[in-house]
Amino acid sequence: MINPENSITRTLNALDLIAERHKALSSNLANMHTPNYRRKDISFAAYLGGTSTPLETQLAAKMGPSPVMVDTSDEKIDAATELSEMQKNSLLYTIATRRMTSLITEMRTVINVGSN
Repeated sequence: MINPENSITRTLNALDLIAERHKALSSNLANMHTPNYRRKDISFAAYLGGTSTPLETQLAAKMGPSPVMVDTSDEKIDAATELSEMQKNSLLYTIATRRMTSLITEMRTVINVGSN
Protein backbone atom coordinates (compact mmCIF):
# COMPACT_ATOMS: atom_id res chain seq x y z
CA MET A 1 0.00 0.00 0.00
CA ILE A 2 1.28 3.44 -0.91
CA ASN A 3 1.73 5.82 1.98
CA PRO A 4 0.88 9.34 0.67
CA GLU A 5 2.48 11.04 3.66
CA ASN A 6 5.78 9.28 2.97
CA SER A 7 5.59 10.18 -0.75
CA ILE A 8 4.89 13.82 0.05
CA THR A 9 7.78 13.93 2.53
CA ARG A 10 10.17 12.42 -0.01
CA THR A 11 9.05 14.83 -2.72
CA LEU A 12 9.43 17.78 -0.33
CA ASN A 13 12.96 16.63 0.51
CA ALA A 14 13.77 16.38 -3.18
CA LEU A 15 12.43 19.90 -3.76
CA ASP A 16 14.55 21.20 -0.87
CA LEU A 17 17.68 19.57 -2.26
CA ILE A 18 16.98 20.87 -5.77
CA ALA A 19 16.59 24.38 -4.34
CA GLU A 20 19.91 24.05 -2.48
CA ARG A 21 21.64 22.95 -5.66
CA HIS A 22 20.20 25.95 -7.48
CA LYS A 23 21.63 28.23 -4.79
CA ALA A 24 25.06 26.63 -5.18
CA LEU A 25 25.00 26.98 -8.97
CA SER A 26 23.85 30.60 -8.69
CA SER A 27 26.66 31.32 -6.25
CA ASN A 28 29.16 29.84 -8.69
CA LEU A 29 27.96 32.18 -11.43
CA ALA A 30 27.98 35.19 -9.14
CA ASN A 31 31.53 34.47 -7.95
CA MET A 32 33.14 33.14 -11.12
CA HIS A 33 35.62 36.05 -11.17
CA THR A 34 36.22 36.15 -7.41
CA PRO A 35 39.82 35.21 -6.58
CA ASN A 36 40.20 31.91 -4.70
CA TYR A 37 36.49 31.12 -4.95
CA ARG A 38 35.87 27.39 -5.09
CA ARG A 39 33.08 26.00 -7.22
CA LYS A 40 30.33 24.43 -5.12
CA ASP A 41 27.71 21.86 -5.97
CA ILE A 42 25.10 19.74 -4.23
CA SER A 43 25.06 16.01 -4.82
CA PHE A 44 22.64 13.64 -3.18
CA ALA A 45 22.31 10.24 -4.86
CA ALA A 46 23.08 8.42 -1.60
CA TYR A 47 20.27 10.37 0.07
CA LEU A 48 17.78 9.24 -2.54
CA GLY A 49 19.50 6.00 -3.54
CA GLY A 50 17.32 3.74 -1.42
CA THR A 51 14.07 5.05 -2.81
CA SER A 52 11.85 3.37 -5.32
CA THR A 53 9.81 6.04 -7.09
CA PRO A 54 10.80 7.05 -10.63
CA LEU A 55 11.32 10.68 -9.61
CA GLU A 56 13.66 9.80 -6.77
CA THR A 57 15.50 7.21 -8.87
CA GLN A 58 16.05 9.82 -11.59
CA LEU A 59 17.24 12.40 -9.07
CA ALA A 60 19.61 9.89 -7.49
CA ALA A 61 21.10 9.08 -10.88
CA LYS A 62 21.53 12.74 -11.85
CA MET A 63 22.73 14.43 -8.68
CA GLY A 64 25.68 12.54 -7.25
CA PRO A 65 26.70 10.74 -4.05
CA SER A 66 25.56 12.75 -1.01
CA PRO A 67 23.18 15.53 0.12
CA VAL A 68 25.94 17.95 1.04
CA MET A 69 27.54 21.04 -0.40
CA VAL A 70 30.88 20.05 -1.85
CA ASP A 71 33.77 22.20 -2.98
CA THR A 72 35.00 21.16 -6.39
CA SER A 73 38.28 22.99 -6.07
CA ASP A 74 39.88 21.49 -9.17
CA GLU A 75 37.22 22.83 -11.49
CA LYS A 76 37.33 26.21 -13.14
CA ILE A 77 33.95 27.91 -13.24
CA ASP A 78 32.57 28.08 -16.75
CA ALA A 79 29.43 30.19 -17.24
CA ALA A 80 28.07 27.94 -19.99
CA THR A 81 28.49 24.84 -17.84
CA GLU A 82 26.86 26.47 -14.82
CA LEU A 83 23.92 27.68 -16.92
CA SER A 84 23.53 24.20 -18.41
CA GLU A 85 23.51 22.66 -14.93
CA MET A 86 20.95 25.25 -13.81
CA GLN A 87 18.72 24.27 -16.73
CA LYS A 88 18.99 20.58 -15.81
CA ASN A 89 18.20 21.48 -12.20
CA SER A 90 15.17 23.47 -13.35
CA LEU A 91 13.88 20.46 -15.27
CA LEU A 92 14.26 18.29 -12.17
CA TYR A 93 12.36 20.94 -10.20
CA THR A 94 9.56 20.81 -12.75
CA ILE A 95 9.39 17.02 -12.45
CA ALA A 96 9.28 17.23 -8.64
CA THR A 97 6.54 19.88 -8.62
CA ARG A 98 4.47 17.80 -11.03
CA ARG A 99 4.93 14.82 -8.73
CA MET A 100 3.72 16.89 -5.77
CA THR A 101 0.71 18.09 -7.79
CA SER A 102 -0.10 14.49 -8.68
CA LEU A 103 0.09 13.41 -5.02
CA ILE A 104 -2.23 16.21 -3.95
CA THR A 105 -4.67 15.40 -6.74
CA GLU A 106 -4.70 11.74 -5.68
CA MET A 107 -5.42 12.73 -2.09
CA ARG A 108 -8.26 15.03 -3.17
CA THR A 109 -9.77 12.23 -5.25
CA VAL A 110 -9.66 9.83 -2.31
CA ILE A 111 -11.26 12.43 -0.04
CA ASN A 112 -14.00 13.22 -2.57
CA VAL A 113 -14.75 9.54 -3.24
CA GLY A 114 -14.76 8.79 0.48
CA SER A 115 -17.20 11.60 1.25
CA ASN A 116 -19.85 10.33 -1.19
